[in-house]
Amino acid sequence: MAVRPITITGDPVLHSPASDIAEIDDAIRTLVADMFETMDAAPGVGLAGPQVGVGLRLFVFSWTDDDGDDWRGVAINPTLWQTPLSIEPLDDDDESEGCLSVPGERFPLRRAEGVILRATDLEGDEYEIEAHGWLARIFQHEFDHLDGVLYTDRLEHPFHKAAAKAVKKAGWGSPGRTWLPGVDHPED
Repeated sequence: MAVRPITITGDPVLHSPASDIAEIDDAIRTLVADMFETMDAAPGVGLAGPQVGVGLRLFVFSWTDDDGDDWRGVAINPTLWQTPLSIEPLDDDDESEGCLSVPGERFPLRRAEGVILRATDLEGDEYEIEAHGWLARIFQHEFDHLDGVLYTDRLEHPFHKAAAKAVKKAGWGSPGRTWLPGVDHPED
């Protein structure tokens, strides 16, 4: 296992739809192990293939809910269904979101309260998870990466403008920029 560099916004792999995985082989198993190690080192609660420069439809996740239940797994070739978005005013604190590919920045973003994730695990078995709250947010965020969408792409005004300004100030927005968890500290 190895910690891989995390791709920063602006690289084409983050802004393009990822390809389906045809076969779960040793290369995919190694990639998943590396992604778990990278996510844990960052630290993060989710990491998609494009975030480590690999344009494949998979993501890993790891989160402990308020009841102490651990949610850790891999989603290969996932599909995602979501409940309608609330029309209530956006809560700047409770709906704040960040991304390892836009390190150190957080902005409020409306997400669906509930989702159903269907995917394949590393053994090739299909599974389904009905998620609510933060786990649903994690699944939506990572699934977006597989479609070439970053959370900053979904921000409403004035947050979209603030995110664009932060990206420009940090010197991101161009291909080839990465950071290595445990070595680099781009949020500083």
